[in-house]
Amino acid sequence: MSRTHSFSARWTRLMHRVAARSSARARPATGFTSTPEPRTIGLFARGKQLVAGNFLFAGHLVSAPKTLIWDIDVPDDVFAQELQGFAWLDDLAAVGDMAARDRAQEWVWSWIDLYGRGTGPGWTPDLTGRRLIRWISHAIFLLRAQGSDPSEAFFQSLGQQTIFLSKRWHKTAPGLPRFEALTGLIYAGLALEGMEHHVAPACKALDKECAQQVDVQGGIPTRNPEELLEVFTLLTWAAAALRDAGQTPSDMHLRAIERIAPTLRTLRHADGGLARFHGGGRGLEGRLDHALAESGNKTRQADGLAMGYARLSAGRTSVVVDASVPPSGMNAPNAHASTLAFELTSGRRPVIVNCGSGASFGEDWRRFGRATPSHSTVTIDELSSARLGQEGKGWREEQLVDAPTDVPIQMSNASDGLRFEGGHNGYVKTHGLTHARTLELTFDGRGMAGEDLLVTMDDAAKRRFDKVMDEGALQGVPYEIAFHLHPEVDASLDMGGAAVSIALKSGETWVFRHDAIAKMRLDASVFLEKGRLKPRATKQIVLSGVAMEYATRIRWSLSKAHETNMAIRDLNRDEMDLNS
Repeated sequence: MSRTHSFSARWTRLMHRVAARSSARARPATGFTSTPEPRTIGLFARGKQLVAGNFLFAGHLVSAPKTLIWDIDVPDDVFAQELQGFAWLDDLAAVGDMAARDRAQEWVWSWIDLYGRGTGPGWTPDLTGRRLIRWISHAIFLLRAQGSDPSEAFFQSLGQQTIFLSKRWHKTAPGLPRFEALTGLIYAGLALEGMEHHVAPACKALDKECAQQVDVQGGIPTRNPEELLEVFTLLTWAAAALRDAGQTPSDMHLRAIERIAPTLRTLRHADGGLARFHGGGRGLEGRLDHALAESGNKTRQADGLAMGYARLSAGRTSVVVDASVPPSGMNAPNAHASTLAFELTSGRRPVIVNCGSGASFGEDWRRFGRATPSHSTVTIDELSSARLGQEGKGWREEQLVDAPTDVPIQMSNASDGLRFEGGHNGYVKTHGLTHARTLELTFDGRGMAGEDLLVTMDDAAKRRFDKVMDEGALQGVPYEIAFHLHPEVDASLDMGGAAVSIALKSGETWVFRHDAIAKMRLDASVFLEKGRLKPRATKQIVLSGVAMEYATRIRWSLSKAHETNMAIRDLNRDEMDLNS
């Protein structure tokens, strides 16, 4: 890590601690100006696990039934941050019985005793904002049957955290962390006696963040769909809190919500989950629908480009393609080398996926998930289309280098459906090859035809390709096209190895075929999913071959079997087993 970057981070943490301890001596709030209304959504199953003493955070399960949450052995910093952010209060509130309330009250007041004087890892602006939102949202749940002394300590801590936020929110990184800090400050300023003077400055800062972070397409610089959902949710919560207090959200605030809503609808698959790209997952169950309903915005963009993603949808099928350059610079710590990768969902069942973010399973899995072979696209010579920075080089190892700089795309109508055409130059520098991809989805959503083209576009590219060929003794440039399958599908080679049958739990069957230019095999793969203890085993269809000429064309198709009905009743969805 660079000395400058390390010193800056240490100095920021030190100043957070100084501000936290000085806030602990400030004049506290004494009560609520209005009764807050909870808008957060928790998971009942996760709440029951917490009551039983099973703490599942950041991919780690700690079973400690009779241990205070603050006394358990914390496996890593991410686990500690999830504890300190208190989003788990949503899950306990979702259970809502006396046992859940007892746990919530014990853990909140223990936090006040242990950390309320400005100590511990939770005194960062983003975690403080997240924590304030939960404490205020669930205050009625928390304060039930409490006496005057605990109530006084609760309000005193809320006031101190609010004052800390007012001093330190501007030192939070732009983007989601700053949205969390400012929304928490708005919540607290509106709800707490004596804190109302923080509302106007926080709203002004939130307006500035909306203008700088939410572009005209309703996207954010990280291009992370799940992060966009979190930003959208915070903006809708802040707007609702302002309205409940008799105030009107600014035009800047409301316009950001209006820009984001149709983009989220474009990034939503047919099953209601978000496309999983650039470190994002499908989103917390129910949060997307709830946030869209809360916003009151019913518009949706036509199929096309949104936040750098292209969408094709027809019938019960949705396809989302990464159709832009990867995030860069300070927006790229979670960027993936996924250009032209796609996901396909049929009804309520994901079919073709990307492996996803491995961040919750450790650094090795995180780097694995960011590489091109972990996505449903073309990899040339086992090299990602954008390379990760070198390990051990500090913050620069988070960046993507030699990434595609030109990703032209076109959306149009085909003779019997919708067509996406795109290309990228991520392999031009290394191999002289441009990857071009065409996807055509039929109007009834029952079939998609694909074509991947590896081509030299000019004389300089041909010279580069020739040099690579010479270095490889004219054996050709190897390539692989991966189609990662969701772990709940059942895939098997069919027709003597010429096709792959993909059976979904809904009863649908899809068939993958190709033009025999490449060799096809069915390999092992993994599905990386937040909230699981380990990666899930799955399979991938792989087309492999070598490029011998200046242009190599590989055609393939994915279509529903003829015996699959047009409409299928698919009412049962398996509940996620949090222990697997």
